[in-house]
Amino acid sequence: MVNVVLIPNNGTGLKNYVWADDMAFVPSPVPWNPEHQMQKLQVTRKLLATEDQAAFPLGGGTPRYVYLASNHSNKWGHPRGYRIQILSFSGQPLPRDSLLERAFSWGRYQLAVTRRKEAEPSSSSIYNLNDPWTPTLDFTDFINNETIVGQDLVAWVTAGFLHIPHAEDIPNTVTVANGVGFFLRPYNFFDEDPSFYSADSVYFQEDQDAEACAVNPLACLPQVAACAPELPAFTHGGFTHN
Repeated sequence: MVNVVLIPNNGTGLKNYVWADDMAFVPSPVPWNPEHQMQKLQVTRKLLATEDQAAFPLGGGTPRYVYLASNHSNKWGHPRGYRIQILSFSGQPLPRDSLLERAFSWGRYQLAVTRRKEAEPSSSSIYNLNDPWTPTLDFTDFINNETIVGQDLVAWVTAGFLHIPHAEDIPNTVTVANGVGFFLRPYNFFDEDPSFYSADSVYFQEDQDAEACAVNPLACLPQVAACAPELPAFTHGGFTHN
């Protein structure tokens, strides 16, 4: 079970907002029989204005979509942002009535969004181990109902899973369904699906230069993809990898 800190940087400044999108049933009369009602699904959208509203306890209900948005919009008029989609939970690291629990109080929340402060760089401290009964840092102190509208924000995400060893773990533990983590997904950040412009299959003939950009666009990828990491060659077990 781990707690990860996300500092939003949408490339549009430090004014960010937390939105919650969900679905709700709305009663509506049946057109051909007004005496009866039917339930229609309707999208609901709520701006989370305070730290208390944006703190979701572990095991509690959360909106289906929680995303951090900037004060800039895409061409469709929607705020550009990123959705936080949590994939796995474990359980409480310690019961609330434990005297040690305050040292791990970040484990109370599956997601919490707070205002960014230099005095709050992490959700815990190594010094909590020295005296967990009187911890140096208590994460719950970060959540004090301050406004988070148009502020520089931090999202604290807790993810984990439970694995009880069993016979099928021998000789190796299966990784399927044992994944842990979360997705940070663009949510109206782009005007359309950016993968639409990804290169598909490349065809070139024997007499053509495969390293020419006009023939093979992927040959120029290092020049256009500045974010692609340049990994140095390394040797392991007698094999050299590039």
